[in-house]
Amino acid sequence: MTQDDAYTGLASTLPSPLQPIARLALNLRWVWNHATDRVWEALSPEVWQQTANPVLVLQNTPRSRLEELAQSAEFVERVRSLDRSLAEYCGRPSWFQRAAADAERPLHVAYFSMEYGLTDALPLYSGGLGVLAGDHLKTASDLGIPLTAIGLFYRQGYFRQMLDAAGAQLAIYASNSPQSLPVRLVTDAEGMPLRVSIELPGRPLRLRIWRAEVGRVALYLLDSDDPLNSPFDRAITAQLYGGDGETRFMQEIALGIGGWRALQALGIEANVCHLNEGHAALATLERARTFADRHQCDFFTALWATRAGNVFTTHTPVAAAFDTFALPLLVKYSSEYVNHFGIKPQQLLALGRRNADDVAEPFNMAYLAARTCGSINGVSELHGRVSRGIFAPLFPRWPEEEVPVTHVTNAVHVPSWDSPWADRLWTEACGKDRWLGEPRLLSDAVAKLSDGQLWEFRGMERRDLVEYARRRLLRQYSQRGTGPDFLGLVRGALDPNVLTIGFARRFTEYKRPALLLRQPERLARLLTDRERPVQLIIAGKAHPRDQQGQAFVAQWAQFVQRLDVRTRVVFLEDYDMALAEEMVQGVDVWINTPRRPWEASGTSGMKVLVNGGLNLSELDGWWAEAYGPDVGWAIGDGKEHDDVAAWDAIEADQLFDVLEREVVPEFYARGPEGIPSAWVARIRASLARLTPRFSSNRMLAEYLEKLYRPAADAYGARIDRNLALTRELDAWGRKLRRHWPEIHWGNLDVEAGGAEHVFRAQVMLGDVPPAAVRVQLYAAPANGQSGECREMIRDHALAGAAGGYVYVGRVPGTRPASHYTPRVIPQHAQARIPAEAAWILWYPS
Repeated sequence: MTQDDAYTGLASTLPSPLQPIARLALNLRWVWNHATDRVWEALSPEVWQQTANPVLVLQNTPRSRLEELAQSAEFVERVRSLDRSLAEYCGRPSWFQRAAADAERPLHVAYFSMEYGLTDALPLYSGGLGVLAGDHLKTASDLGIPLTAIGLFYRQGYFRQMLDAAGAQLAIYASNSPQSLPVRLVTDAEGMPLRVSIELPGRPLRLRIWRAEVGRVALYLLDSDDPLNSPFDRAITAQLYGGDGETRFMQEIALGIGGWRALQALGIEANVCHLNEGHAALATLERARTFADRHQCDFFTALWATRAGNVFTTHTPVAAAFDTFALPLLVKYSSEYVNHFGIKPQQLLALGRRNADDVAEPFNMAYLAARTCGSINGVSELHGRVSRGIFAPLFPRWPEEEVPVTHVTNAVHVPSWDSPWADRLWTEACGKDRWLGEPRLLSDAVAKLSDGQLWEFRGMERRDLVEYARRRLLRQYSQRGTGPDFLGLVRGALDPNVLTIGFARRFTEYKRPALLLRQPERLARLLTDRERPVQLIIAGKAHPRDQQGQAFVAQWAQFVQRLDVRTRVVFLEDYDMALAEEMVQGVDVWINTPRRPWEASGTSGMKVLVNGGLNLSELDGWWAEAYGPDVGWAIGDGKEHDDVAAWDAIEADQLFDVLEREVVPEFYARGPEGIPSAWVARIRASLARLTPRFSSNRMLAEYLEKLYRPAADAYGARIDRNLALTRELDAWGRKLRRHWPEIHWGNLDVEAGGAEHVFRAQVMLGDVPPAAVRVQLYAAPANGQSGECREMIRDHALAGAAGGYVYVGRVPGTRPASHYTPRVIPQHAQARIPAEAAWILWYPS
């Protein structure tokens, strides 16, 4: 079904002059381009304010109102102008077309994610992973990067949060009715629902496909709630991260295998497959399967070809957080693949386990992704380093710094998160296309803004947040049946002129959401200071199975009831994108307190940048590379600590010290015009330096140059000339695997001292061709010196030794000869070492 088909269905309910509104409603560009807001407000302001869903607005606008607006020449022209603007946006030459003008090969990315946070009108997310995926799609649309997204359509999505009178979290699941969402069912040429099928034990699983338009990007969502499925199978896609382990595994089967089959059914040829976390790792197996069928080759030959075009982004800071599944579950659901490929079950299991022979080791989806993707990246500089440690077991005996994990630091789609006040300020300073230009121009424009302009727009944002928080509080307390006296206090909660601090995120132990509550009386003194008061807005959910996280929620819910602080600190229920948007736009300071190095990146703090908010955060994730003393504040010492309880206490003290001695005094140090000049200087530095750097335009440009283009080029090279390179690599890999055990060392002679050290090593390669390996001298990082690797040159063959050679290496004498160790590693110009060949032999063997 095309977008025009979907448009026709919705448009048929509208008067002819208003029919373009249907096209505007069905394209999610309205999420970040607010020019259409006045249209939805004119149709039904109450529905728009309550739902922020244009489809529901259209469905709940009386026919009489539609007819009335159809008679308004001004309104009709506005609609037509917006429709022309959308068409121009989708059809105009893009940044990507200019950037790819010299590209050797075309590019089309298939982007897989378990969740997407685009808007609360399409609630298919739980937190940061999904919101990042949503920002990725919006940015790909803005930049014109050819990308098709694949996800699951959850009929209930993630849970909604309410608190009872005692502060206990209640999990509530609401239904997502596709008829009232900006998605449409994909149909085939005969008008029937387009389905893909996966053979499960004893029955097929049928998945329907829904399409959402995200500007120029299509998002396809797979849905198991098909009447042709069994009741159990219909529930597979009911809840995001819901159900037991088997349901979760079947969700990942649906996403990975079903997702790649959906691309095939839709006729979409993607040469790059991007996994946003390991949930979709099975897509790489399905890609290899379809490739093998098309090219009539075996599974491992297909994997050599397709792996080069696969990109894996990991967001996980600890190995224990990876999705793992027990062996019986793998055996139960892998029979189709094993039979089809003609490989042994052990070979398939080996792709997802550190030790394929360990029957107790579960199947690890991140390991599968790592072994079937040519590129792996973390989501911040620090997380890249942490991830190299996490994946080191897959590359035994390799130095950790050589584990093939790079990084692309996360960022945010700025137009989705800036306030109306910030949007106006940036537009006046930089123009409408500011995020597509040279970052230096943004910095120059910020420098020209006066202190008064910056302070005034911050005051407007803070006022809007206070008013929004009061409305939301009034609603949540009214739902509990709270008496009129307390509701009166709620109406006066918070103050638009008081320093406002925000803390909102998933409540789980490593994020330390109750760090401020370690010293409740000290916090109360901060909040109630008569001369320099502080107010605090808290929000966050704990997973329904996370008891510790729910205890943190209850702690905050109880603290906000204290009589002395109840107008200065509030807990807003049901943290979602709408609440996040208001908070990041209005807070003066955003606090983040993860336990280093467990925050892979974090993006909430990035969202405050464009709005003039400042960050006070642990030196973890993105803040570890963004922090400077002129742009915000930090806690921690940039190190990891084993005694977490003791260090938590130390950092709680640090947090209060920074608030009491730096943040609060600076905010209230006003000049003659009532402007805190030092504070505004900090805002200016943050706006100018950090906002462009943590815009997702930078992130996508980096993905393009660092990962997407190299993946497309490598995959293209492997399929050229009837897979000639792929077959060469496969033969090279098989030969190395068979003969690597034959390699061993002979004598090693070292001439140490002077300007250089000379190493002469005897290497017995056996039946391994010399061109298939490299012999090197490696020195680990030591005493402030970085690691070093230098090639040894094959000098001559050893007399009387088949496959024996002398290799010579020369290194500067600036570090001791004992620092260097000879090693043998695989060598092929077109192979990614060690990602695709992780053998290594150190001297002495």
